[in-house]
Amino acid sequence: MKQKRIPTVVSGGQTGADRAAFDFALENNFEIAGWIPKNRLAEDGRIPEKYKNLCETGTENSAERTEINVRDSDATLILSHGELTGGSHLTKQFAEKYQKPFLHIDFLALSFDEAVKRTKEWLILIDCKKLNVAGSRSSEDPKIYAKTKRLLENLLS
Repeated sequence: MKQKRIPTVVSGGQTGADRAAFDFALENNFEIAGWIPKNRLAEDGRIPEKYKNLCETGTENSAERTEINVRDSDATLILSHGELTGGSHLTKQFAEKYQKPFLHIDFLALSFDEAVKRTKEWLILIDCKKLNVAGSRSSEDPKIYAKTKRLLENLLS
């Protein structure tokens, strides 16, 4: 069975995995969407205006946008170097709460090729038109942006 093209990439706009997903999507003509904190708040200031089609939540609490993005997406891909912590762990909890398909890829536990293979197999099994991509922020994991973008390029380009 062949993987279908995912038309929309969803993210919360934070630095790291979220921005890598948005940048990949924009460079490869995927639609982007998602909820972001009020005032476009991120750890590096305002989420740039080049990321269109984003909705601000009523508060600057990032947990609110995390929950809505999981709830409103078909599935969630969570990327990390190591165990899930903070907002990434919360993302997993929301996926379980809403009974949404999710996959955690730990780049420390899998080779890059294994991560691509496992994610491709997962995407084939689920019906996903809106993929929420989540993971570590840049200040917590400086390598997550590049690894996330490379994974998406290998999966979806």
